[in-house]
Amino acid sequence: MNGDSRAALKKRMEAELAEIGRLIADHAGNSAPVELDQQSVGRVSRIDAIQMQEMARAVEQRREARQGRLRAALARIEDGEYGYCLECGEEIAAGRLDADPTFTHCVRCAGKRG
Repeated sequence: MNGDSRAALKKRMEAELAEIGRLIADHAGNSAPVELDQQSVGRVSRIDAIQMQEMARAVEQRREARQGRLRAALARIEDGEYGYCLECGEEIAAGRLDADPTFTHCVRCAGKRG
């Protein structure tokens, strides 16, 4: 992978990281505890609210996991280790990194991992 491709992926990852940070901040209240006051909300509404809270929590966890993978990929760029398989050390195909710049394994090693 050449320096221009690496720089483009870095820029793309930084933009995605900023977007995820914004989304996490914007939706921080969505996983707040559900009010269980029987007088103000019916049972079905409470169940819906709890279900929405759990879905929001799951989305937040996926965003945080993606944020961690992006930060790790950016750190590998800074260390000069980006684009190489963590298992075998071979270069990861540019198309694979274009599909997801956070991939850490080449196709062969990823296939062995299951």
